[in-house]
Amino acid sequence: MASPNVLSCEDLREITGYQRAADIERCLVEQGVKVFRGRLGPWTTIDLVNQAGGLTPHAQNDERYDASIL
Repeated sequence: MASPNVLSCEDLREITGYQRAADIERCLVEQGVKVFRGRLGPWTTIDLVNQAGGLTPHAQNDERYDASIL
């Protein structure tokens, strides 16, 4: 079972509107999205799409501070 954070080739077909794996990959790479090549076609993660769009992940409550505050 795939992680809910992973966008499969089928997900990417629906999102991009392209049918061929090469077209899907080209579209995402042109937009700065890191894409991985899998046996079933290209895949990526929601975090990598957000990163390409300039969004940064929210820090978890226990990750807001590091040792430098001590």
